[in-house]
Amino acid sequence: MAKAADYRDTAEAAVSWVLGQVCGDDGPWFPDRVPSDGSAPEPQLADDRDSLYQGVGAFALLFAETRLTRPLTAQEEDLVEAVRRRLVEHAPEHTDPSLYFGLAGDMTALRLLGSPDDVEVPLSLLAARVTPAGWSAPLTAGGEPVPATDVVLGSAGITMAARWAGGADSPAVVAAGGQAMLDAADERPTGLDWPMQVGVPRSERARMPNYSHGTAGVAAALAVAAEHLGRADLRDAAVRGAEHLVALADLADDGFLLPTMDPHTNPDVEHVTYTWCHGPAGTSYLFPALQLAGVHRVAGVAVQEWWERCLTSIMTSGVPKRLRPGFWDNDGRCCGTAGVGDVFLDAAQRVAAAGAGAAAERAYLGFAGQLGDALLERVVRDDDGARWRFVEHRNEEPLLDPSPGWMQGAMGIAAFLFRLARVLDDGMDAPVVDRPDSWWAVPERLRTSGVS
Repeated sequence: MAKAADYRDTAEAAVSWVLGQVCGDDGPWFPDRVPSDGSAPEPQLADDRDSLYQGVGAFALLFAETRLTRPLTAQEEDLVEAVRRRLVEHAPEHTDPSLYFGLAGDMTALRLLGSPDDVEVPLSLLAARVTPAGWSAPLTAGGEPVPATDVVLGSAGITMAARWAGGADSPAVVAAGGQAMLDAADERPTGLDWPMQVGVPRSERARMPNYSHGTAGVAAALAVAAEHLGRADLRDAAVRGAEHLVALADLADDGFLLPTMDPHTNPDVEHVTYTWCHGPAGTSYLFPALQLAGVHRVAGVAVQEWWERCLTSIMTSGVPKRLRPGFWDNDGRCCGTAGVGDVFLDAAQRVAAAGAGAAAERAYLGFAGQLGDALLERVVRDDDGARWRFVEHRNEEPLLDPSPGWMQGAMGIAAFLFRLARVLDDGMDAPVVDRPDSWWAVPERLRTSGVS
């Protein structure tokens, strides 16, 4: 494992590169990709410009992490204010309600930017715009908005964000989201299952059972809502979702591994992966959410064991090595190394706080260090700073242009490296920037947002 200073230095270089991509016309924005040949980047899509996923809203996530390492510079403080003004001004215009592309993301960013009063506007808009089926989101560019259930675009993410942010309308939004997810459930012989898009029969589309777009994320949101509202029906639905996933999972070698699709109908998609979005890294968050709701066993097995099995699958998978074309070609937060790294820092701090054993603590922290080392090995660094080029092995030029963004770029990676350095320096009591889709997985006394 590298030294904390090496991780921190690379994170600082990444922040420097990201700041160099910010454009100031009509409020701050940055391109989705920065051409490596030096040509001018294309303007970002309007729908992505302010988002947490790939837009300037993510500066709230990055700077919340940076502040735990050092004070922000004058340039960074100016950017904080510019992003805040941009979101306050444009949030009422956003038709997308979601956590990663819309109003719930605006709410998250404004809270992290230190603007609690500004949170009430997007929260009240979410309360006003809900329908019995949840919130309609544009699932494809230019497509007709439809209700969705998932973490990234639908009711699960919105429910999580409302619970995390708090505010006068929070209970109403959590209740509406919980009921919409409950109503969208499909009964299976093995439990409950959810489509990403409300109203699509199982026979017409394969489903993605893991965290970002599937049953694992929906069940986690139901558990969070159940704890907040004291509703046994939401808790029971979360348990039945988990039971379905247990029945679907590959449990060999003490692991827990769900397919990326069920049934698997796309030959271009790996049958299994290990990521936040479609693998056991993200799906592991379901089990602490169930514990939060007072659930201790699923399918006759302790919830804690299912959580540990998810982590075992990752640690024995070969990640972060690029074992073959198409295996671990992404180092970002959504689909690759940085996102898995944060899961393992959560795990290390969680077991340390519970006194669950020094061996597990060392193993989880050590694996996070392996992931951090891979990021140091793959970084592209020059006088402009640091960034990462992911791989698309099917392209004639497999190295993709770097991105500044959170889920697929340098901001998300930098935040993980800052946190890894801080945990190495300060120990397992290092504070955590908890976020709407994972706050319950870290000890309450370490959460910087104040959610409890």
